[in-house]
Amino acid sequence: MSTEASQSAGDLGEVVLITGMSGGGKSVVMHALEDAGFFCVDNLPPELLPHFLALEKQRGERRVAIGVDVRSEGSLPHVLPHLKQLRAQGVRVRSVFLDANDEALLRRFSETRRPHPLRSGELGADQDGADAHRALVEAIALERELLAGLRAESTVIDTSLLRAAQLRAWVRDLVSVSGESLTLVFESFAFKHGVPSDADFVFDVRVLPNPYYDRELRPLTGRDAPVADFLNAQPEVALMLGQISGFLRQWLPNFAADQRSYLTVAIGCTGGQHRSVYLVETLARQFASHGHVLKRHRELDAR
Repeated sequence: MSTEASQSAGDLGEVVLITGMSGGGKSVVMHALEDAGFFCVDNLPPELLPHFLALEKQRGERRVAIGVDVRSEGSLPHVLPHLKQLRAQGVRVRSVFLDANDEALLRRFSETRRPHPLRSGELGADQDGADAHRALVEAIALERELLAGLRAESTVIDTSLLRAAQLRAWVRDLVSVSGESLTLVFESFAFKHGVPSDADFVFDVRVLPNPYYDRELRPLTGRDAPVADFLNAQPEVALMLGQISGFLRQWLPNFAADQRSYLTVAIGCTGGQHRSVYLVETLARQFASHGHVLKRHRELDAR
């Protein structure tokens, strides 16, 4: 990085790098950040990152979002060194990686009929169905390999089951908190729809008494008082909450000392409606004094 770029970068405002799998939702996120007041630049060649940020410093402090993806395949090795240099200079830069499972990515490319950036030609244009599908699967696998290092250094959002409105809301929550200390994210989910790939810890609470089997409680959620009262009365629930809370309080200082920006704790039950939601709501309250705490309900938020 040039001396001029290094000197300029020290006074920058917040910088958010948006990256991830093709079809992961980057366009949705960039539009959401633009609406939130960020100056957004998509598909910036990584070699230009220091010079672009130096120019931004001259324009005055503002929040900047930069989209980088596999279209810059030959330049991807430059991204991580630039990120480390910027952080070492005190720039508040966070990297958000949008991921999704292969099934979701395949479905999205099939629905839009858009070519994958690591493939030539349109889906099915000059290949039969089986060959086109195989080529797309191989392109997705190659992209995962190319982006593995960047994913490991980023805050990951699993968009496999998210609607666009959910994704916009989750991203706005992420950028609304300071990146200077550890943000604790509690997320409820349904095991029948799969485990979130962005989870750092997963706790299975399907062993707890299930309000679903009470006809009056079945249509309610873990945010409703009758369900909370039911679960509060179960000794197993208190025991599970205490053990999860104790584990987190024991190890949160270590994660903070390791300079982690986010820690996502996923709580799963069968349908993602009662038990997991209740535990997420309760844990979020218990850890409110921790500082930055976010809560997500993957299945409920999708309604």
